[in-house]
Amino acid sequence: MSQDEAASTDVKLEDFEMDATIDEMEALRAERDEMRDKFMRVLAEAENSRKRAERDRKEAEMYGGTRLARDLLPVHDNLSRALQAIPEESRATSAALIEGVELTLRELTNVMTRHGITMISPAIGDMFDPQLHQAMFEAPMPGTKAGQIIQVMTEGFLLHDRLLRPAQVGVSSTPG
Repeated sequence: MSQDEAASTDVKLEDFEMDATIDEMEALRAERDEMRDKFMRVLAEAENSRKRAERDRKEAEMYGGTRLARDLLPVHDNLSRALQAIPEESRATSAALIEGVELTLRELTNVMTRHGITMISPAIGDMFDPQLHQAMFEAPMPGTKAGQIIQVMTEGFLLHDRLLRPAQVGVSSTPG
């Protein structure tokens, strides 16, 4: 083999090795880009999971006691009704009992307030709000406009911003 032939063979071999190296580099770049994409997706998913878990934790903290809160509402109602049912002539003789019921109701209300439970107490004449009130009946009432509250049967309650129980009301049907 002559020197020219050997040089020509070396060049061809060098070109082949260079092409193989370039192909390897391209394959490595593609693999790197694919791995980076997978990494970024996994990182984003992990961040989303962390945020979702934090949101779920906060929601459980705020609203986890919903069932207990709903179960306490009749206790509040019964204590309120007990105080309203006491006739005036019995108030003087039952002062200590009345005071005990009032203190119990006040303590229950304070506990509920500490835990984010607020009372919805519509007044007669307020407008009916279907987000907060439940219409128990509708009746014509002179001197009122349609949709005004004419009677409150029970107060409603919110747990933070969620409705536990709507206030039960009677609504005027008098046309305006």
